[in-house]
Amino acid sequence: MSRSSEPQTVEATIRPVPRYGVFIGLGVVLGIIAAGILTAFGSYEPSPTLSVVYPPGQVFGFALLWTVPIGIALGGGVALILERLARKRARIVRVEHERIVESDAEGDDRPDSDA
Repeated sequence: MSRSSEPQTVEATIRPVPRYGVFIGLGVVLGIIAAGILTAFGSYEPSPTLSVVYPPGQVFGFALLWTVPIGIALGGGVALILERLARKRARIVRVEHERIVESDAEGDDRPDSDA
């Protein structure tokens, strides 16, 4: 490896950025909890107007179809808002940028495969 002869000093912006995966994962968990609450407080008695009564497992699945995507959207929205707020705390620092070039022609120390 060879290094460039003179390192460059450049400016870089450092700012905290939220991890989107964590916020989206929390949104999924909150969506599952919301579906569980909706299922727990649902009514499973036959009504005079409806002849079909869905079992709680099926109601939970239907609720997941709505609550999980909503939770994902809310988690992503919160992460975006936090990223916008983090821009206010950004700071500029000076760093040395050094270029390292890796070359294969440094030496013939490798053993020959012909032997």
